[in-house]
Amino acid sequence: MAPVVWLEETQREEARLQALGAAEGIGALGVPVFLYGALATDPERAERAFFRRGGLPELRRRMEAGELVPDLGPATAHPTAGATLVTARPPLAAFNLELEGASLEDARSVAARLRESGGGPPGVRAIALPLRDRMQISTNVHDPIAVPLAQVVARTAELAAEVGSRLVAAEIIGLVPRAALHGFPRELPITGFDPATVVIEERLNALGH
Repeated sequence: MAPVVWLEETQREEARLQALGAAEGIGALGVPVFLYGALATDPERAERAFFRRGGLPELRRRMEAGELVPDLGPATAHPTAGATLVTARPPLAAFNLELEGASLEDARSVAARLRESGGGPPGVRAIALPLRDRMQISTNVHDPIAVPLAQVVARTAELAAEVGSRLVAAEIIGLVPRAALHGFPRELPITGFDPATVVIEERLNALGH
């Protein structure tokens, strides 16, 4: 995947143009390019899952059968590089939450209702995973500027209480914008959290940007 990420709304159009330029360059190298998200040329192509289901073998088959036509580049998958997904988007947050006192069935119920498709906050994807003596709700928050992580925490806590469990810890994977942490509850620990390494703006400031 090759997302071009913008931090501020004023950067959206520039990011879109940069992403399209990158897509043209990748296609010119002989690698098929599919535009997804905000750049998708068809609504069903908006989600990465549309392209990723079945893995690379299924992608190759769909392309060879003419079921899936790239937006740019050759019509068949590259022998070693496969294909590339390109978009322009705000930062995506990979955000995990740990539940205590929940069964796997309980956690799956929480994850299902936390997802946007289950009535949860917009752009939230979630699955449940067992973790030693706890359960993890592993999420992707597609726009943590519009949907701060505190909103995901609040909804998860509500759903956990309904199945007799409680939210005890959080974890951020990779980087998030400062706005994603607005209103984050102080009482919920974030494992290994260090703003200097986790907050995008802090990292950029350290690099002199």
